[in-house]
Order: sequence, then C-alpha cells, then structure tokens
Amino acid sequence: MNNLFGEIAALGTALCWSIGSVFFTISSRRIGHHAVNRLRLVVGLILLSITHYAITGQLIPQEVTSYHWFWFGFSGIVGFAIGDTMLFKSFVLIGPRLSMLMMSLVPVFGTLIAWLFLHEVLDLTTILAIIITLIGITWVILSRSKDTRKKRHYTIGLLCGVGGAFGQALGLILSKQGLANNFPALDGNIIRIFIAAITVWLFSLFHGTIPTTFRALKDQKAALTMSTGALLGPFLGVWLSLIAVQLTYVGIASTLMALPPVFLIPLSYLVFKEKITLAAILGTIVTVIGVALIFLL
Repeated sequence: MNNLFGEIAALGTALCWSIGSVFFTISSRRIGHHAVNRLRLVVGLILLSITHYAITGQLIPQEVTSYHWFWFGFSGIVGFAIGDTMLFKSFVLIGPRLSMLMMSLVPVFGTLIAWLFLHEVLDLTTILAIIITLIGITWVILSRSKDTRKKRHYTIGLLCGVGGAFGQALGLILSKQGLANNFPALDGNIIRIFIAAITVWLFSLFHGTIPTTFRALKDQKAALTMSTGALLGPFLGVWLSLIAVQLTYVGIASTLMALPPVFLIPLSYLVFKEKITLAAILGTIVTVIGVALIFLL
C-alpha cells in the first residue's frame, strides 16, 4: 500500500511541476523572468518556513553548521539563482513544453557529473539509456513546426533550457553532499532557497531593479500565476517528491516524476494553442523512456 501512495505522490509531483511551469511561463512573459524568479523564491521560502514551523515548532532550521551552509548555499546559487533563471528565460522563449523537455537532461548531466567527479560507475546500460534520451530530445528539437518563432529565439531558448538542466543537476549533487549524516531534507531546502533569494535580490539591488520588481506586482494576473506556480513547484511539488521517494522505490518515483514533458503536450495545446506534431509526441515518449531506463536499470 505504501508503494501505491508513493507512486501517486510521484505522479502528483509531475503534475504539480507541469502545471507550475505553465503558470511560471504566463507570469514570466508578463513581467519578466528575473522578476518572477526573485518573487517566487520569497513565496517559496515563506511557505517552506511555515511548513517547518508546523512540523518542528521553529520557523528556520536550527543547529546548522558551516558545512551545511556551504553545500546547501552553493547548491541554492547554482540550482535556484542561476539554473532556474535560465529555465524561466527558456519558458519565455520556447514555452514550458520544450523547456521541461530540456529538463529531462538533469539525470543525464547528474550521471555524467557523478561519473567525472564522484567516481561513480558508468556502465553500458546507463550509456545506452543516455543515448536514447538524447535521441528523443533531438527528435523533438528537429521536429519543430515551420511557424516556430524566430530561429534565434528558439536556439537561445533551447540553450537556456540546457543551462537550467545543468544547474539543477549540479545543484542536486551539491545538496547530496549537504544531506550527509541524515540532515533533514526540508531544512536543506530552506537553506538553499534562502541563500538563492539573498543572491538574486542582491543582484537586483546592484542593478537597481528592486523598484521594478515590486511594481510588477501591480499586474494582478502575473502576481497570481507566479504565486500559484510557487505553491505548486518549489513547495507542493518538492514535498510530494520527498513523500514519493520515501514510500516507493527511488527508480520508480524518479521515472514517474520525469513525466512533465508528456503532461505538457495537452497543456501547451490547450493553454498556449501550440501546434504539436506527431514527431514531437513520439520524441517526447522516447525521451521519457530513456530517462526511465537511467533510473530503473
């Protein structure tokens, strides 16, 4: 029964991330991806702190050592401040479907980084799974319809998506170092978001864009979609992902959580009136199969 609940939580995670990416795309196109990333980190931090208080009676983690501050802080800067900024830029340029497809590269990058720097084994079956994933992504990229927006925007959007995937993969590996000795995952995530929020707001202060960010909140639709995306993504989605990993096998949970590119096919068609080709659908399925093989083999 626990396995079933874990699998349902994993599917819920994928659905939250899919719908959340749609909301982030809408808000980023209205007020800019930098403003959305800054604001959603604040919203996410508030929601996580409330959750931490409900569980532990404390708003912020206690007994955090310099070791944890370093690894989770570094992870937050790489994953949230840099990686997610690139991802949100990708949302603006190519939409959530292709952007989240690029995020299928996270396990590929994670596997390669672990092989290069952590000396983890890279066997033949994993290499084959990576190749299948890359074939699926390439198939989708090459199948774009002729009326896709300017080629330069398309290329930049894809590169930003790849950058976002690399940032998230490296951020997760850095977090893994901080989670040593059973450090609570919720505490680690709060530290990550806290450091990332400080980083992006200091960057905004340096560039004098803080007033612009607050003025963006006057756009009620952008504020609502950004807040909903923050609720679904870094809060509810991450929470469900932890439940999924706890209650079922990691490989199965990770595979189910890799389904957003599939869920986003109908969502992109319904919300953004995006034309979806058969080749794009097949390429997406091949990509998800490749990701599944990385986790399951």
